[in-house]
Amino acid sequence: MTLLHHRLDGPVHGAPLILGPSLGTSLAVWEPQLAALARHHRVLRFDLPGHGSSPAIGAATVADLADLVLGLADHHGWQRFHYAGISLGGAIGTHIAVHRPERVSSLAVVCSSARFGDPEAWRQRAARVRAEGTGPLAEASAARWFADPAHTTGTLAGKALLADLASADPEAYASCCDALAVHDLRADLPGITAPTLVVAGRADLATPPAHARELADGIPGAGLTEIAGAAHLAGIDRPDAVTAALLAHLGHTSARTAGERVRRAVLGDAHVDRATALSTPFTDPFQDLITRYAWGEIWTRPGLDRRTRSCVTLTALVARGHHEELALHVRAALTNGLTADEIGEVLLQTAVYCGVPAANSAFATARRVLDDAHTEE
Repeated sequence: MTLLHHRLDGPVHGAPLILGPSLGTSLAVWEPQLAALARHHRVLRFDLPGHGSSPAIGAATVADLADLVLGLADHHGWQRFHYAGISLGGAIGTHIAVHRPERVSSLAVVCSSARFGDPEAWRQRAARVRAEGTGPLAEASAARWFADPAHTTGTLAGKALLADLASADPEAYASCCDALAVHDLRADLPGITAPTLVVAGRADLATPPAHARELADGIPGAGLTEIAGAAHLAGIDRPDAVTAALLAHLGHTSARTAGERVRRAVLGDAHVDRATALSTPFTDPFQDLITRYAWGEIWTRPGLDRRTRSCVTLTALVARGHHEELALHVRAALTNGLTADEIGEVLLQTAVYCGVPAANSAFATARRVLDDAHTEE
């Protein structure tokens, strides 16, 4: 079977997440959300038939498109996956959630619909594209896609998306229009069992908030987020708001919240409480920075376990001579599961690569911390 063009990002063993694009765009439409989503997930983005770098595979219905997406999942050995899709991409995910519920761990539907308006309007657009290509659609598409088209069409992201539209295969684009013309899952929504988030742009003229409410009302337990200042491509207009909604839906808290949790787990409540109590309006921004960046962005990454991160941190602190921080992280290393002997091995390693005087000071600092820890026992 011919596969749709796709890209993989994120940790190899991360939970699979498939991202579906909207009609006329490519997988680049997800670029603003990619870094955040790929921190914890193995993210697969795909191009629709005849869009981006995908071949113009025949697909007359949303069911056909769903089969192509399931083919990608099968190709990578994914029996279950999270799915998020924009507009037509959302319809594909909704179809899979209805007809193959065992495959979908969770569903996010962004600026989409259970039925995309008047079928005749889609047939007319399909006929026009078959006759004239996609070029003449640029101005009208920009007006639908962006809340401020005059601004966004001048940005790199806006130019790239309009270029995707202009380069789309006319017959493949028209076939997608035909698929949208007959798409109607309104009666099937109650059968969706996957945890579902519906996201709407309040300025979306293509799939207005009323369409989102119909989805959310029809899908049992679905959540609904409406984003102000966002049109049909809400993830482009309001990237941070869409990213935050998706991360919350997928079970990932904000970097600040995650960082606070990890910081307390590694350094202990007493230390964090003291640092918080001593914080002033002058130092608050710094406390926020280290909580979000060091603890929320780095210590939460899945690539290294906390024991290994402690080893790396001890080495760096010895190298730079930060003895007060070293004492703090010797305690943290014990919390993260390193033994006193293992901490000693790390410091011996630093003697070779950071210098004997640095290691000598580090051993003195570590000995005091380890003695105190032994006394507390």
